[in-house]
Amino acid sequence: MWKSIDDSATDMAADSTYGQIHRRMVDSGEWDTVFSALVARLNESGWIDELKHSAKAQARGGVQFRDLLAVLQDQGMSSVPLAVKQEISNMIRNFVDKQFE
Repeated sequence: MWKSIDDSATDMAADSTYGQIHRRMVDSGEWDTVFSALVARLNESGWIDELKHSAKAQARGGVQFRDLLAVLQDQGMSSVPLAVKQEISNMIRNFVDKQFE
């Protein structure tokens, strides 16, 4: 399906905004804080171990790496606990809010 010029402009603006926010988070050290919190919460919830076990089980089946990666990406994204998503989203939202006060 074709994208309209407005859709492309919106995508470019969103990419630019993301880039600016990401740069501010990295420069301030907040990116490391959020990343560390994400890893800790995923580890506490058992998500990392579950994904590792799933990867090992699927890899034993002789799957191509690209296929395994695609499956694990989908599985990984869909299985992040809601509480973790909410906590990390709130951390990012709070950072953005502070930037525009």
